[in-house]
Amino acid sequence: MNVLFIEDDRMNRRVVRDMLDVAGATMTEAEDGEAGLRLIDAEDYRIVLVDLRMPGMDGMEVIRHIRARGDAKARVPIIVVTADTATDLRERCLAAGADEVLFKPVAMDELFDAMGAILAREAEDGGVIG
Repeated sequence: MNVLFIEDDRMNRRVVRDMLDVAGATMTEAEDGEAGLRLIDAEDYRIVLVDLRMPGMDGMEVIRHIRARGDAKARVPIIVVTADTATDLRERCLAAGADEVLFKPVAMDELFDAMGAILAREAEDGGVIG
């Protein structure tokens, strides 16, 4: 499984990469939103993980750009991974088009549970998230 993680902090990317390695997933890294969107243009990803607070384009804007695409990549599952603790954050992320929201520090079982739930829903829906 090919996963894209859009996150400006190198250590956070490393921690998630180590988790995904356990599951046999391949992770591509992007240090900012613009780079992440370029990678989505060039490659297919099974799931996109995105941080909210990044320099330049923030995670909410990344989500909106992905969901506004006119192709099948607009439906890629998106999991927000954030340290932000605003009370309405989950609702705002879901309204922007995220499929799930995880709060840092993310535990491996939380990440795998979220990914599994999204993939199971996608299978039930015939391969379409939405």
